[in-house]
Amino acid sequence: MISLRNVQTTDIEQLLIIEKEGFSIEEAATKEAFVERIQLIADTFIVAEMEGEILGYINGPIINQLYITDELFREINKNPNKGGYQSVLGLAVSQQARNQGIAKILIRKMEELVLENEREGITLTCKQELVSFYEMLGFVNHGMSESKHGGVSWYNMVKLRKGIN
Repeated sequence: MISLRNVQTTDIEQLLIIEKEGFSIEEAATKEAFVERIQLIADTFIVAEMEGEILGYINGPIINQLYITDELFREINKNPNKGGYQSVLGLAVSQQARNQGIAKILIRKMEELVLENEREGITLTCKQELVSFYEMLGFVNHGMSESKHGGVSWYNMVKLRKGIN
């Protein structure tokens, strides 16, 4: 049975392995970035696990604008209690746990947090090959992002609170 919980500092090594499986070196979060996110935004850093093994995670700070900017990958702030947009800076599933619906479960958990904390919605960026996946989850493609994180072209994907069931 898959369980969800907030991240802990003891998760870092497993998180780094999954991060390297899901992202290129240029795109991947560093150990320092994970430490900062754990310290500042553990309330919006969720891990999916089974029998003590982390299968995947989702994380991102609350931001005041609709779209993610590259600055967020360098500096984040503690989350406010209410309002703002839930960003997703990272969503990754370990290679051996893919195609089991874990990413969808993690997105649904973020949707619950959006409703509980009266956020405006969820915003993320993804590569072109993942646009249809997020559209199946109710996200709307807002076109190319200004982000050049990792030297990649990204698409802005948004799901407003009114679209969350």
